[in-house]
Amino acid sequence: MLIGEGIYKSKGSRFLSFVETIVSEDEAKQRVAWYKKKYYDARHVCYAYRLGKDLWRTKDDGEPHGTAGMPILRTIDAAGQDNIIVVVVRYFGGTLLGTGGLMVAYREAAKEALNQIKK
Repeated sequence: MLIGEGIYKSKGSRFLSFVETIVSEDEAKQRVAWYKKKYYDARHVCYAYRLGKDLWRTKDDGEPHGTAGMPILRTIDAAGQDNIIVVVVRYFGGTLLGTGGLMVAYREAAKEALNQIKK
């Protein structure tokens, strides 16, 4: 169930972010597949999820290693959230952001969605 969404823009790139509750890894995989299908024209569909204290996964989906999934996961943890997935869809704007810029963009996109969680 979608519980928050946001958008972040940087140098022409758009980062659409979505937060959903999940109860299993299978559900997380299904949700990622759904986003990849819905946003088939996006350059990257990155994500992170946490299920309990010891179960988490991240995916950079073609971005440089550690620049997308880990910043998203750190944002989930900083928000104290559990049993959720954050998916960030990137539409490339033509300007490379560099590793630091990517980390900021994915973190901020995740933060935007997490800040919109319907309470």
